[in-house]
Amino acid sequence: MNVEMEMPKVLWLKNHMPAELFNRCKFYDLADALTHLATGGETRSFCSAVCKQGYVPVGVDGSVKGWQEDFYRDIGLGELADDGFKRVGGVNGVNGEFLSAGELVGGLCEKAAKEFGLPPGIAIGSGVIDAYAGWIGTVGAKVKLDPDCLDDSVAPNDVSQAFTRLASVAGTSTCHLAMSREPVFVPGVWGPYRDVLIPDFWMAEGGQSATGELMKHMLETHAAYYDTLTEAEAAGKSIYAYLNDHLRHLAEKTEAPSISYLVRHYFFYGDLWGNRSPVADPNMRGAIIGMSSDKSKDGMALLYYSTMEFIALQTRQIVEAMNNSGHSIKSIFMSGSQCQNEILMDLIATACGMPVLIPRYVNAAVVHGAAMLGAKAASADKKGKTEPLWDIMDRMSKPGKVVWCRNDPAEKKLLDAKYEVFLDQCKTQQDYRKKIDEALKGSTLDAEAGN
Repeated sequence: MNVEMEMPKVLWLKNHMPAELFNRCKFYDLADALTHLATGGETRSFCSAVCKQGYVPVGVDGSVKGWQEDFYRDIGLGELADDGFKRVGGVNGVNGEFLSAGELVGGLCEKAAKEFGLPPGIAIGSGVIDAYAGWIGTVGAKVKLDPDCLDDSVAPNDVSQAFTRLASVAGTSTCHLAMSREPVFVPGVWGPYRDVLIPDFWMAEGGQSATGELMKHMLETHAAYYDTLTEAEAAGKSIYAYLNDHLRHLAEKTEAPSISYLVRHYFFYGDLWGNRSPVADPNMRGAIIGMSSDKSKDGMALLYYSTMEFIALQTRQIVEAMNNSGHSIKSIFMSGSQCQNEILMDLIATACGMPVLIPRYVNAAVVHGAAMLGAKAASADKKGKTEPLWDIMDRMSKPGKVVWCRNDPAEKKLLDAKYEVFLDQCKTQQDYRKKIDEALKGSTLDAEAGN
């Protein structure tokens, strides 16, 4: 259970609100709250309820499930079960309705239409969590993902392509989303979740606790940050673009075979805020081997590159964990602000050994996916049946730019060695913590700390 889920938030509200006020409340994830405001109805999305609140539409054995009542009672929210879970949407087909992504919820109600200045009745599709809209807005693109293919043709773009494509929605943090025909259990990865996007298919969600936030933190805490920021602003560039240019300059000046070579003996592990996947350990922290006393812009640029290297290697760790458990990921479809960082995209492609696709609309992939949900809702016939989501994705998606894995054997060998060190740093940190905890167990120091 992660604080990003809804139940820890609801429990916090119970513990901090007057009881009489809490007992009057209904609870919605953001997507369902927006649907409620738009239509005035109580229809919930499987995406919100399953991925954020613990609703299980169907078990992996095919049996009908629902809310896990014993869990709610064990954590102190038994009152939500007492009325058939009506305050969180009810039970699908009994006292509530849950829909997959983009299915028709209803029309824009009079109140919302007036507030927005729109005509009432506009079709409203069942919503999804923002990262899942990134999946919808990217993985349906028709692209050539085989560099050895001699012509420009692409494989048939049917839904089977989705099972080989990982959507990586990268901004402040990163969500890694993969679809499968059958449920695939991956240690440290959320899911599998059924029906949240396309009915009968399963989704898994890995993630990095921090990507953009990690780079921002490592730069802002460096001694050379403010001077370098001033230089970047004078050059009319973001600090990231400025440092990327500076890294290329350093590699050229030192005649290094690659930028990676510049940090060959620098090993950065960056789980400063804990690890979400696949270690799933909130106690993980950062570690650096190879620190020097360099406070210059050059030193900051190398730390920045090492941070991106860590992000790429951890992406490989998540992909490998998913594939080793039964997924068949062969490409990564990026979206979010980090897509604009060419060096980071190149590192991810080379470290993971697979193509990375940059979407046509770099800053709008999530919004593009949301638009597809609206298109699906608008396709409803008189019986409310809508066009398959994948067909809409296939029709509305545009090809983007493919970043290929670098065919440099020396750099690949270097990154493979760095990956081994990365895994060792991850394991060693846990071993060190365990060693200290065991040494302090039962001691006066441990007692004074309240353990």
